[in-house]
Formats: sequence, structure tokens, C-alpha cells
Amino acid sequence: MKVLLLAGALTVFASCAMADEAYDSCVDANTSNTAWAQCGADFIKREDDRLNAAWKKLSDLVSGQSRTDLLAEERLWNTFKEASCKVYANGDWGREGEVLSFPACRAGVIAERTKALNSYIEQMSPQ
Repeated sequence: MKVLLLAGALTVFASCAMADEAYDSCVDANTSNTAWAQCGADFIKREDDRLNAAWKKLSDLVSGQSRTDLLAEERLWNTFKEASCKVYANGDWGREGEVLSFPACRAGVIAERTKALNSYIEQMSPQ
């Protein structure tokens, strides 16, 4: 069972990490947990910056009930984001889980939300 969980975790980590070349390069160039933690923090910040840009663009497109609904959705999503991927940061997966798997997972969660917001933008943009 643990082997299956580890395989699943590695798959999530690999798919998320491959999505950001800078993160992969940073991790490859370093060997310490402290440096890897910084690589992960930088990765999450890049994804947050993309998310914030998409949110700003979407916010400029909507008003009225659509804006109210999107704000409610975003608040709920933020609650989810803050709870996501903590399985890697709880110590059960060791320090590497905290500094490698957690940031890759969290950045992946943020990237998926950015995709969703960009989809809204596409559908709501004037043609």
C-alpha cells in the first residue's frame, strides 16, 4: 500500500515539477533541503503571480451577480488551496516531502486554478 502511495506521490510531484523549467533547474542545481525549499517557494510565487494576473483580468471583465459569484467561488477556492497538499508537509514524507513534494503539489493546485480562471476569461471576453 505504501508503495502505491509513494508511486502516486511521485507521479504528482513529477507532473507538477515538469510544468516549471525554472523549478526543475533550481532543484537540479542544488543539493540541500534549504535550497530546495527556496526553489519550491519561488515556484509557488511564480504560480501565484500568474493566478493573480488572471484574477485581475477576470475581475475587470465582470460585474453584478457574476462578480459576486466569482468572489464567493474564489474565497472557497482559497480555503481549499490553503488546505491542499499538506499531506506532504506533515512530516510523514520526511524533509524531502516538505521541500520537494509539497511545493510542487501546491504550485500544481494553483496552476489548475489559473487554468480555470483563464477559461472564464476566454468565455467572458468580448469578441
